[in-house]
Amino acid sequence: MKDEDRKLAHILDSALPVFARYGFQKTTMADIARTAGISRASLYLAFNSKEELFRAGSVRAHRLTMAEVEAVLDRVGDVIDRIAAAISAFQEGLIAPFGKSENAKELFDANMELAEDITIAARSKLISLLSEAVEDAQDRGDIDLAASGARPADLAALIAAAMDGIKHNFRADGSSDDSIRLLMRVLRLALMPESRR
Repeated sequence: MKDEDRKLAHILDSALPVFARYGFQKTTMADIARTAGISRASLYLAFNSKEELFRAGSVRAHRLTMAEVEAVLDRVGDVIDRIAAAISAFQEGLIAPFGKSENAKELFDANMELAEDITIAARSKLISLLSEAVEDAQDRGDIDLAASGARPADLAALIAAAMDGIKHNFRADGSSDDSIRLLMRVLRLALMPESRR
């Protein structure tokens, strides 16, 4: 990583807890500069505005998270376990940083206002990756979609929709983890031969 890339990553990493603490509207560039340990002038050399910085943070978070999701789904092993790990990586990378904040709704709304295209592209990629994992598992005989009448893409979209619902109920107390575990148990019971459950 080049020095300039490291500097930008440091600024974006520093901005995340500031946005989580104060919300988008109340966060100032001075707050972010102070947390990053740089001058406001240096911050403005890197980013022209709070909106530009927030969007850059969204780009980075989505890129890193989707790379992790892809790596998890590419592993060898039980497809339901890999899907669970992918959901966990997605939640930890994109939901947890703001989901535990008192300002979660405002921050998610700001993300949709400033980076909707990035969010939609990541969701589309997630569905595609899940669909490929399900299709591969079906081709290997690890799961059976026949009884459900679903196609891999249908199941992937359903999983993503369930994740959206879990996102809106994200809690620091771990209840979202319980919801993910329940979703995985249901998938395992519905899709896997009895001998593999």
